[in-house]
Amino acid sequence: MGIADLPLLGQIKGRLSWLDERQRMIAQNVANSDTPGYVGRDLAMPADFAAAMRAGGGLRMAQTRPGHMPVGGPNGAPVARFTSEASPDSETTLDGNAVVVEEQMLKMAESRMAYDAAIGLYQKSMSMLRLAAKPPGR
Repeated sequence: MGIADLPLLGQIKGRLSWLDERQRMIAQNVANSDTPGYVGRDLAMPADFAAAMRAGGGLRMAQTRPGHMPVGGPNGAPVARFTSEASPDSETTLDGNAVVVEEQMLKMAESRMAYDAAIGLYQKSMSMLRLAAKPPGR
């Protein structure tokens, strides 16, 4: 197995590809911010941890020792600590355009921070692999 075949690096590359595509969509939204009837688009998250946990995947929480935190939901499901609420869409102009440039800039900054974090993780992973590949004593 080569370095490029490692699952961690594959996950990071997939995340970087997703973020690249999201930046393109945001740029397209900003470019069309004055186009009548244009509705902005965004990519859905590729993997949602909470949804995967709700789906189960064969894993259930269990309190195996008295010192463990109690499991409060039915069938060992964790009790949610947060509540989610729907956030209404932003304003739409009279000509039907539903792109708010300020919101797109926030999305762009969020994507940029996630991209920087993924690049940092990739660089650290490569550094650890180089360190592990060094002969002892060097």
